Amino acid sequence: MEELILFTGIIQEIGKVRNIVKRPKSVLLEIEAPKIAPKISIGDSICTNGICLTVSKKDQKFFWTDATPETVRHTTLYDLKPEDYVNLEPPLTLQDFIGGHLVSGHVDGIGVIKQIIQEENAKYFKINVESKLLFYLVEKGSIAVDGVSLTIASIDERGFTVSIIPHSFQNTTFKYKKIGSKVNIECDMIGKYVAKFISNMKENTKKQIIDEEFLKNNGFI
Repeated sequence: MEELILFTGIIQEIGKVRNIVKRPKSVLLEIEAPKIAPKISIGDSICTNGICLTVSKKDQKFFWTDATPETVRHTTLYDLKPEDYVNLEPPLTLQDFIGGHLVSGHVDGIGVIKQIIQEENAKYFKINVESKLLFYLVEKGSIAVDGVSLTIASIDERGFTVSIIPHSFQNTTFKYKKIGSKVNIECDMIGKYVAKFISNMKENTKKQIIDEEFLKNNGFI
């Protein structure tokens, strides 16, 4: 049985990319993470900018991880360069408190920051996304942006806006983001399952012929 890996979207360390080997379609990352590195093992999963990656090598300050062509195609990994910062979170355990929401580390698409507005102690980030992702967005619902668990403040025809509190701003890579920065987006896992269930139910209903036999089998006559 495949192991279920989940995260919460609560970032535990901002890591620094020390080296990145870019192959034609895949990458090898070396990340400095003195807080997390001593606690993880080779083979462990770690959420890196919202992407579930596997630790292939480590020491007391660094860890290394490979990203496959499939992962690179659907994320911002190939845009990383040495000295860039990444959000890091080890996987959820049964003893952990879920401070954010359930995050799988499987990116649904890439967003682009279009506007940053300061309002008193909050920073509002307007993020445009692909139209296919809009279906899964719910105002006041959850979303993971570069692995950070956030609440959607508002939605429009091009994307959504999130409000970042000072703690989240200082303890994630949001403090390095600018207009035009690309981010990894993961829509709410539960919302995606519900949407899939309803879609399948509607499709099956369309295919179902409502005749006398159907009505008898379902207790209508």
